[in-house]
Amino acid sequence: MELGVARPNSQKKLSYSSYKQRNTMSRRLTKRHLTPADEYQCPLPAETQAIAEEQLRETENARSQALEALRNWLEQHPKFMAIRMDSNFLLRFLRTKKFSVPMVQEAIERYILLRQSWGIAFNQLDYKLPVMMELIDLGYIFVSPFKDKLGRRVVIYRPGVFDPYKYTNQDMCRVMGICYETLMEDEECQVRGVVHYADGAGVSFPHLTLFTPKEAVRIVKNGEKTIPMRHKEIYGVNVHPTIKFALDFGMALISEKIRKRVKLYTAVKDVEIDKSLLPSEYGGTMPMKEMIELWKVELASKRDILLLNDKMAVRLEMYSEAAREGAISALRAGANSCAGADAVGDAMRGLTGNFRKLEVD
Repeated sequence: MELGVARPNSQKKLSYSSYKQRNTMSRRLTKRHLTPADEYQCPLPAETQAIAEEQLRETENARSQALEALRNWLEQHPKFMAIRMDSNFLLRFLRTKKFSVPMVQEAIERYILLRQSWGIAFNQLDYKLPVMMELIDLGYIFVSPFKDKLGRRVVIYRPGVFDPYKYTNQDMCRVMGICYETLMEDEECQVRGVVHYADGAGVSFPHLTLFTPKEAVRIVKNGEKTIPMRHKEIYGVNVHPTIKFALDFGMALISEKIRKRVKLYTAVKDVEIDKSLLPSEYGGTMPMKEMIELWKVELASKRDILLLNDKMAVRLEMYSEAAREGAISALRAGANSCAGADAVGDAMRGLTGNFRKLEVD
């Protein structure tokens, strides 16, 4: 009998299946940091920082602890494949959720999942695309260069110029996404929030057929709960009676807090907003065309980072069909199709569930 040295069990050669399993796990834990975890230096003036502390519970200590907790969570969570780690990106969620880390975790995961699952509408947020440029030049959606007395930007909507026979619901989502994502890169907007002004002139029933009722519900609910924006005031004018039922439907889907901020008017002259913030066509001083040109300069300055966002990704196979379709409640415990992923998710949330208790004065 040939003599040899016995191989301890712990050193047995791995079978192919075991090797494949380990290799797959290794790939799953590998992440791409699209932006580095920077050392945050607050660029906000003292007045804005005071607003952040009073309204959002943001202090230097709370901010540093929350950023560290989120980065640790993102690094360990197996569902994330590629993610931005820069402070600007993470802070927009923290500020919207008033530094509740568990709520931020859910919002970030839902946000990236939504962008990825509905990529045809929420990726390629490039204002230079011909259709996007057409809609921007028409004044479908743009932002006034002026700020109100509370330092907030005003988003102006003219949905009546959107031709439902020429453009698609994907075009509508994409051009609005370009606007919102550009604003979200601005830390002043993250803290102070935004004001919305919509002119419903020209909107008719064909506009309502762009989305199915199910799609409309998902968009409205995600618009409030997933997109990290602070909606402070919402003004609507020229709402035609034939589409009032659709408006009532949408109002029923949003929270009571947001509903109280919606004000509707029958005539432009009656809208209780500082008219100097609006184009001259609505009582202001600057022509709409000039405002749009200034807005395109802002869009150009943020174009690269908006396109980088397309590379953020989660592992779609670890989510239920409902979650991939944008169901708000689908990421909560028990709603995920992958039981193993649920257990991991619960454990990750447990790491920071009592985050606020960590803050030390």
